[in-house]
Amino acid sequence: MNETGTELQKHAMDTWQVVKNRFGLISLSFILIFAAAAVLTYIMPRKYRGHVEMTIERITQDINVFERNRTDGNASLPEYLKTQFETITKPTTLYPVIEKLELAKRWELPSRQAALAKLRANLETQSMLRSDFVTIDYYDQDSQLAATIANEIAKSYMAQRNNIESDKKQKALTVLQQQISDQEDLRRQAQLRSQEAKRKAGIVGDWFPGGGNSLNPGGEMRSEKDSMVITREQALLMADQDILTLQSEIDQVGKLTPDELIDQASGLKLENQNILAMTSKLQELKVAREGLINEGRGRMHPQVLSVDSQITQYKSLIDAAAKAHIAGLQNRLDGAKKKRESFQDFNDKAKQELMGMQSLYNEYKTAKDEVTYLEDLLVKMRSRFFEEKAGIELVKSPATIYSEAEPEGKPAKPNVALHLALGGVLGLMFGLGLAFFLEYMDTTVKSLDDVERFLGVPVLAVVPKDVGVLHRSSGFNPDAEAYRILRTNIEFNRKSPDANCLTVVSGGAGEGKSTTMVNLAYVCAQGGYNVLLIDADLRRPSMHTHFDVSHATGLTNYLTTDIRLEDVVIRTQVENLFFLPSGLLPADSAGLLNSQRMVDLIADVKSRFDLVLIDSPPILGVSDASVLANMADMTMIVVQHRKLPRHMLMRVKQSVENVGGKVIGVVLNNVDLRSDAQYQYYTSYYTYYSPTNSPGGAQGGKARRRKIKTETTASALASTQPLSRLDGDDVF
Repeated sequence: MNETGTELQKHAMDTWQVVKNRFGLISLSFILIFAAAAVLTYIMPRKYRGHVEMTIERITQDINVFERNRTDGNASLPEYLKTQFETITKPTTLYPVIEKLELAKRWELPSRQAALAKLRANLETQSMLRSDFVTIDYYDQDSQLAATIANEIAKSYMAQRNNIESDKKQKALTVLQQQISDQEDLRRQAQLRSQEAKRKAGIVGDWFPGGGNSLNPGGEMRSEKDSMVITREQALLMADQDILTLQSEIDQVGKLTPDELIDQASGLKLENQNILAMTSKLQELKVAREGLINEGRGRMHPQVLSVDSQITQYKSLIDAAAKAHIAGLQNRLDGAKKKRESFQDFNDKAKQELMGMQSLYNEYKTAKDEVTYLEDLLVKMRSRFFEEKAGIELVKSPATIYSEAEPEGKPAKPNVALHLALGGVLGLMFGLGLAFFLEYMDTTVKSLDDVERFLGVPVLAVVPKDVGVLHRSSGFNPDAEAYRILRTNIEFNRKSPDANCLTVVSGGAGEGKSTTMVNLAYVCAQGGYNVLLIDADLRRPSMHTHFDVSHATGLTNYLTTDIRLEDVVIRTQVENLFFLPSGLLPADSAGLLNSQRMVDLIADVKSRFDLVLIDSPPILGVSDASVLANMADMTMIVVQHRKLPRHMLMRVKQSVENVGGKVIGVVLNNVDLRSDAQYQYYTSYYTYYSPTNSPGGAQGGKARRRKIKTETTASALASTQPLSRLDGDDVF
């Protein structure tokens, strides 16, 4: 059977167990309620039914101007049909029926409000799913009156809805007519604005200067002056280029020194045409002077002085010509600037004139577009007005009756078979509900669901009844599988690898807390963990008895003296498992545990061991366990099956959380698999590991398990070395 089938089978067995336990109560509830239903059915008055079937038509309620906006949104939504369906039972529909049939007088009631209440009490309406069909059922002791009232209700609904639809359309047409009148006023105003704009712009007909002979909405108008503007813009651009060129030449010449000016005079395009000849003559004089100097004539030689005089004269002429050229450039620059200013002024005036004319043209175009738009809108509004006005004359029926009510020969109420069946079902459900309610009121912890529901933490493992100390047995032991599951769940529930300190608490004494810790430490050590087991129950220490050692020296000695940790930790016969006994019992155990020395101890052993397990006294009644829960990284609660009430279990968790501890889960201990079959699912490894295929079958498997559990302590210890204190650094 798969996992789902096993789970369903488990729940079915739990339910059947509750039913068997409360069978008498369930039977009594069934009989009493069934009998009460039979009596009520017998004394109820017989009523006949008036039945009407009809469909609600979907009528558009709103009038829209434009066909593209015309929708039947109200008629297409389910809310529309629901609203119309509920209208059938409203006073506006039922009051006309009361007045027409004089129901208040017929029923001898003081007012029509009382008649309305009675009418509603016997009226039932129903709408069909995904359909426009509705049914109207009215029940009365008179079959003829029942049929008459049902028919009149349907007619009253149709008349009421006709009146509402007609009123809405008349109001909508009135509003639409007023809107048409308003639009006509707007059109006349737009026409006046269009004519005024046309007069200002000097437009004759639809002709525009330079813009063609017609205006289209959104079109662009141009004039002949546009090409003139483009020419002036080009002239301005050319004037700017001339100014930049002249300014560049002036800046270039102004940077030259007099000698550089004379040297580069030939490349400056000077106005004097004799500059080139003078420049050439100046170069010849410089060459002649160099020749005289090279022939040995001194600088004061008459020939040299004559040549120098000529060089000076030519330089003066060239310099004067260059300066005259610069002055000419400056005059040309000033003239170019004045010419550009003249172009700019003329261009600005022309643009302003053009913009003024363009504004007048645009104003006329906008006014004419508005007139065109308003005329189109008026045409559509008038068309819709006359269409809707004609539609009012053709009134559409708001509903279609497919089946009118007729007097029936057989009472429709009460339905004897249905009432008796409902009485039986109700009696059975009440009995079952009462049985499960009483089971719910049982506050003992009976299942994993109880633990997880009230504590909000997972059940880490389910430990069967009469499980012994694992390290005292030899060979294969299926009891160890529960602790392997516990080890795996602890590994996956701790928040980080550094959170390796776990303390175990219980609500009271005798719940198997110490045995659970010893077996968990044994399984973890077998799995390769380096484990330290600390007996911190300084009230009634018992963990040392599982290892057959003395607790005369241990935790209390370390906390009160300067003794080394290596001197109090014991290496057990189990590989990787170390044990720290409790030591002598102190007068103030809570004060001793709540010390800085204890905090330092936990921090030290956490860094040396893979897993640190701390045993503590029961948390309810003493404060020792609360102190340890605050110091440890994780706290695990051991609960004995069917012993601790739920509120006590919640107090245990609350006590841990009040001091800042973190509860990672619960171990449900000492579960009797024979009386609690539901837990066989969680301990199925006994069946899985049973050697049923061996000689003897299942009986052989049971015998093997009994043999494993009856192994003596002496035989287990005979194969191991005696316990020893830790020596130096070989411990950690």
